[in-house]
Amino acid sequence: MRDSTETDLAIRARGLTKDFGHVVAVNKLDLDVPRGRIYGFLGPNGSGKSTSIRMLCGLLTPTAGNIRVLGLEIPRQAEELRRKVGYMTQKFSLFEDLTVSENLTFMADIYTLTRDEQKDRIPANVERYELGRLLRQRAGTLSGGQKQRLALAAATLHQPELLFLDEPTSAVDPENRRAFWESLFDLVAEGSTILVSTHYMDEAERCHELAILDLGLLVAAGSPDQLSDGIEASVLVVESPEPRKIARFLDAQEFVHSTAQIGNTLRVMVDQDAQNPAELVTRVIRDGGLQLDDCEKVRPSLEDVFVAATQARKSARDRTE
Repeated sequence: MRDSTETDLAIRARGLTKDFGHVVAVNKLDLDVPRGRIYGFLGPNGSGKSTSIRMLCGLLTPTAGNIRVLGLEIPRQAEELRRKVGYMTQKFSLFEDLTVSENLTFMADIYTLTRDEQKDRIPANVERYELGRLLRQRAGTLSGGQKQRLALAAATLHQPELLFLDEPTSAVDPENRRAFWESLFDLVAEGSTILVSTHYMDEAERCHELAILDLGLLVAAGSPDQLSDGIEASVLVVESPEPRKIARFLDAQEFVHSTAQIGNTLRVMVDQDAQNPAELVTRVIRDGGLQLDDCEKVRPSLEDVFVAATQARKSARDRTE
C-alpha cells in the first residue's frame, strides 16, 4: 500500500530524463503535483515543458526515471491512463474542415462515450464554453479564442481527472486568456487537477504551485508566494529621469545581478547579502554623478524569481565549463 502522501498526488516523477542524443531535453526532473490544484510549468521555449508533459501523458518514453500518474505506472499503463486524462496542445489539433458540432461528436466517439452520455455532455460543454452560435461553423474559420474554447470543450467531454494544457493561450488575446483561466478554476473546483505550461508571468502567478524549468532542469518549485519569499536576491525600484544611463551604470557593478526598465522606472536585482541595498544603490548612483529621484526595496515578483533562478543556473554552468 502506498503512503498517504502519495495518494494525495496526481503526479509523482523521480529522475525523469529525456535524452534525444544531441540534446538532453529534460534532465533528472523530480515532480510532485497535488490533486485538485493548478500546477504550472514556467519556462522559455526549449526549457523542456512540452517534452515533460508528453512523457507524463505516456506519449513519449523517457530515457530514465519513474513516473506515477493517477496511481498508474507510466509508460507501462499509459493506455489505461488515457481514459482518465485530457490533453490540449499548443497548436489547435482538431479538424479544421469539420464544424464545431462535428468535432465535438467525433471526439466524444474517440472517448467512447455512450449515446446517452453524448446527449448530456456535448450540450453541457457547448453551453459552458459559449459555442452555441458556432455549432455549424467550420473550426478552421474560428478566431483564436473560439478555437481555444472548442479545444477545451473537446478535451473535457469525458470528464478527465487530470488535464494537461501545453501553452494553451499562446495565440489568444488578454480578454480571452482571462476567461479561459476562469474556466480552469471552475474545473478545479469540481475536482479536476490541471498541469499547464506557460511563458506568461501573469498566468504563472495564478497557479497554486509552479515548477520553473530552464534548459531541461528544475531550477525552482513552490507556490508563487514561496518562490518570492525564497529568492536569493534583493529587488529595488529606482526612479530617475535618466533610467537608461543608470541601467548601464548599474549593470557594470559587481553586486548588481540585473536591471530591467519598466516605463521610467528601473527594477534592479542585487546580491542578497548586500547590507541596506536601497542605501547602497542610492549612494552608488549619486557617487556616479547620476540623477536619482527615489530608490526603495520591494517584494520580488515572479518575473524576478524567474530571472534569479535562471541566472543562478547559468552562473553555475559557467563555473563548470
